[in-house]
Amino acid sequence: MASTYTSLGVELQVTGENAGTWGDKTNTNLQILQQLVGGFNQTSTAGGAGTTALDVVDGNTTGTAQQNMIELTGTITGNRVITIPIDIERMYIIRNSTSGAYTVEFKYASGSGSSVTFAATDKGTKLLYAKADDVTNPNIIDVGMVDLAGVQTLTNKTLTSPAIGTSILDTGGAELLKVTATGSAVNELTLANAATTNNPTLSATGDDSNVGIDLTPKGLGAVKFTSIGSIEALQERATIAATGTTGTVTFDLLTQAVLYHTSNAAGNFTVNFRGDGSNSLNNVMATGDSMTAAFITTQGGSAYYNSAVQVDGSGVTPEWQGGTAPSAGNTNSNDIYTYVIVKTGDATFKVFAAQSQFA
Repeated sequence: MASTYTSLGVELQVTGENAGTWGDKTNTNLQILQQLVGGFNQTSTAGGAGTTALDVVDGNTTGTAQQNMIELTGTITGNRVITIPIDIERMYIIRNSTSGAYTVEFKYASGSGSSVTFAATDKGTKLLYAKADDVTNPNIIDVGMVDLAGVQTLTNKTLTSPAIGTSILDTGGAELLKVTATGSAVNELTLANAATTNNPTLSATGDDSNVGIDLTPKGLGAVKFTSIGSIEALQERATIAATGTTGTVTFDLLTQAVLYHTSNAAGNFTVNFRGDGSNSLNNVMATGDSMTAAFITTQGGSAYYNSAVQVDGSGVTPEWQGGTAPSAGNTNSNDIYTYVIVKTGDATFKVFAAQSQFA
């Protein structure tokens, strides 16, 4: 009886056969087994849409499907299909090193069993199992592995303290969240989900006893709460200046919400609201937005008052609490002026104002 061969080309010799050549054939079988366990082969699949057939050469080490790892190379200008003989059962490590944004499918030479496809942008590595589980329609499955260059989806994997380089991307590859490392950092954010009837929380945590959270919009952007809710505690920025109020007072709403002059006022004054030295309030606010400001003046024995209001240098006639604009300040007191500024259109503002005495 003549020798037979396995699906991977290993020769099965019959007892008493191959006298004088048995050693050579055994050595070839061992070489084939070595290739199947740890062999590497580069196979070009260059070209347009088409098929590259990997093969098994019985009793020989030259078969392109007889290696453990196969690297696919070449420039492809169409979707490519890589096939293996229908009776192969084994694990493969397949690396897609082709150039060209086209898919590469790995499948059996015939049948309608499952196959594994590299996406057009996936130039990574896959661990595959050719199951040979059906004589007509065998399946190839992606066992799953993660490599440095490939594009993989991880499902139900626990990442314990992963080190994120610079950003987290969405499924489209666009930046979703950027991360900036700080040397010797001791404070951080903690995100916690919640059971029913409770709210998830974003907390400032760390080694320091008191840790705040800074929300910094870009440029003239704003931090907005887009649904109904409550604010339980809020700190506003204040500027305290040893200045006696007089003339035109520039109030930069991007710098502070409260302006406090601690020296006695020296004359009646105009308050001019703007964004800051580089930005008009008209550019900072959208139509329908409002901003609130407070101006604290210190009054001595001679008291003075806010006689005019401007926005971006243009006069605005406020509507005063009680229906009458103030005509004097309050001696030996602090007068606090509060303003609600509403943008009703392009460069158009409504200002609601009030004067209150504190002594």
